[in-house]
Amino acid sequence: MKKRKTATARATEARISLKHSVIICKALKGKRLEKAIDLLEGMSMGKLDLDGKYYTSASKKLLEMLNAAGANAAQKGMDSTKLFVAAAKPNKGRGFMRPRSRAKLRGRYAKSTNIEIILEER
Repeated sequence: MKKRKTATARATEARISLKHSVIICKALKGKRLEKAIDLLEGMSMGKLDLDGKYYTSASKKLLEMLNAAGANAAQKGMDSTKLFVAAAKPNKGRGFMRPRSRAKLRGRYAKSTNIEIILEER
């Protein structure tokens, strides 16, 4: 069996919603790289939607990561016309307290997301 070439991009503790990134990653899996980029660009500009929602901040971060994975694939000498999104995995990141201006007030609990995108040449 022939081993397939892959290229990855990771983001740790991205400040986007885990719930939104799971929805978008399910839509991206199995798509060609060009179609996935078009989908995310349309969502970030408010032209395309998934189930009536645009998920603009999550789509901008995922678009940035998809472009990084494409650049990693080009660096490895892979053909950009044959690239597919093999896997897009969002996982829960660490939570932390966002500070407030006064010392006696407690900040808001903020969450983060760890994301990994794997492109494969078919």
